[in-house]
Amino acid sequence: MESLEKFYQYKFNKYPENLHKSIGQFNVFRIEDRIKTNDELPIHIRRNFFKIMLFSGENIFKYGNKSIKVSGSTLMFFHPNTAYSYEPLSPKTEGYFCVFKGEFFQANHKLDLDNLSLFKSSIPPIFKLSKNNYKAAKSLFAKMLLEVEGDYIYKYDLLRNYVSELYFLAMKWAPPENLFQYGDASNRIAMIFLELLETQFPIQHRTDSLSLRLPNEYAKKMAIHVNYLNRCIKKVTGKTTSQHLFERICTEAKILLKHTDWTISEICDALGFDDLAHFNKFFKKQTGINPTSFRLV
Repeated sequence: MESLEKFYQYKFNKYPENLHKSIGQFNVFRIEDRIKTNDELPIHIRRNFFKIMLFSGENIFKYGNKSIKVSGSTLMFFHPNTAYSYEPLSPKTEGYFCVFKGEFFQANHKLDLDNLSLFKSSIPPIFKLSKNNYKAAKSLFAKMLLEVEGDYIYKYDLLRNYVSELYFLAMKWAPPENLFQYGDASNRIAMIFLELLETQFPIQHRTDSLSLRLPNEYAKKMAIHVNYLNRCIKKVTGKTTSQHLFERICTEAKILLKHTDWTISEICDALGFDDLAHFNKFFKKQTGINPTSFRLV
């Protein structure tokens, strides 16, 4: 997992002097300035901070195990629990992004970041904006950029209000069927399952272990029969429940193999496999190579 400190170091070669380290380390930047200072491609990992980006241009963003092509004016919300990355930014790309830790909103504020709809990992957090909505979002980011450089005693309270306004405007602009209306029973079941699946991740410590690994364990947790769960998932997503579980566990395995110094045996245990041979067989079936080879690539 990338820390906010490492983020500043490799992208800007310094830790900003204007940063208030005790209240969430909020900061905001123009994408154009980011391109000029560092064109390094971010790796596909989780970060320990939230990020909101107003993006104007064309690119491919990878969020979790999804790959999403964006074009035009787009607003994006990234949660620390989910790995993300994007293709190199073109010189024509413009916009803003802000970063902050969860404690930025913990003191005397109504926003509970972990439970906000736009930060739900089961919903692609990427929203195309109309021309007028882009202008409104751009105005809020411009206010943030101006305020973060100032010395107003209550500037962080004002910045929290700007971020909150951005979030609630995005909920207003986003298609309601994507965020709040599950549709029929099958869609509701599928959404609950996908959200429950994501709560099992990330695996952050060697001693962590998945609490739910099998379809019947999810069904029991959801108080439904496993056959009903399987029918709903297949109907809505076109994939079986087991396929979703295997793909998500494999994604986590790849992240742990590439971005931790854990032994393969420790990763095997954390992901709930009975033994190393079982994990090796599973990983090779999903990817075509064994875990050791994948780590060395």
